[in-house]
Amino acid sequence: MKRRTLLAAGASLAAIGATSAWFARQRTARTLLDSFSPRAESGKMQYREFGKTGLSVSEVGFGAWGIGGKAYGRVEHSAALDALARAEELGCNFVDTALVYGDSERVLGEFLRGRRDRWIVSTKFSGQSDGMTATLEKQLELLGTEAVDFYQLHWVPRGKDEVLYEELAKLKRAGKARFIGVSLYTAEDIDFVLGRPELDGFQVAFNLLEPDPFMARLADIRASGRAVIVRSALREGFLTGKFRRDAKFPDPDDQRHGWTAEDIARTVDQVEQFRFLEAKAGSMVAAAGRYPLSFAAVSTVVLGTKSAKQADSNFGAVPGGRFTGDELARIRDTQVALSLGSAWRRALRRFGLAP
Repeated sequence: MKRRTLLAAGASLAAIGATSAWFARQRTARTLLDSFSPRAESGKMQYREFGKTGLSVSEVGFGAWGIGGKAYGRVEHSAALDALARAEELGCNFVDTALVYGDSERVLGEFLRGRRDRWIVSTKFSGQSDGMTATLEKQLELLGTEAVDFYQLHWVPRGKDEVLYEELAKLKRAGKARFIGVSLYTAEDIDFVLGRPELDGFQVAFNLLEPDPFMARLADIRASGRAVIVRSALREGFLTGKFRRDAKFPDPDDQRHGWTAEDIARTVDQVEQFRFLEAKAGSMVAAAGRYPLSFAAVSTVVLGTKSAKQADSNFGAVPGGRFTGDELARIRDTQVALSLGSAWRRALRRFGLAP
């Protein structure tokens, strides 16, 4: 065989190999990333089904921890009310809170007077010594309502504490909570919750820096049809891109007050690796919110909001945005390179696409 023929054959085999690898990557991206592109106008609020509950929720919800003054520093009362009002103007109809979030439920109750029917209210039992039923009665009084739309356990009880699920279900049967679920933390928590048919949904942290446990159980979540609330999409505010490596949080009421200088610098360095998303999304806030919104299994992404200005950003710029499969694949590659999310590496290894 002539040398030219051998070279041509070698080039053809290389092209076939490259093409096969490319198709393998594309299949992996489509299988794992679960991106979708409904007709959505960027910057305009969209609505999604809240699992199988029949509720329609704004895809960006109001995270009310901040307005309680015990998470990210003190907040003026009027500023909190202005933030809620602006969120409503921009189409938000979902709010997530808890009794342990400082004054959050009291402020929210004041805001909801005369407009309760416009909002879907989610709150939590956090293990208070008075017990779940008594705690919910107190919360209903603070919120000025006869029932909450979604009531969660603030953790996943196991063993002898599993009796709490029956009490939770009893509150639903009594009409005090329309739907019920848990706020969870690990892939094993997701497994446990998906095995309990009485639970309508769950809340989980999911962001560019923390793809797990959501990505670790994406196929199971999607198949379950449960409602999914995503929290921490902005990773305690770092994914806004506004902090430097030497940032400090002197307010003792700021949950980041206890972060070490090393933790802060490392987190800022990781955020910088996702700056490539900023140009298309328009801001790092929009990019961070767009990431979980690119997955159809997500019902709503709650963004912490403390002012009308933040509401403009969270509810005016984030809704409607989606990343394409190629963009999600680049995000995945960046997460793998930064060792963020063991699920990605395990999945890609199965396809022979990672060491």
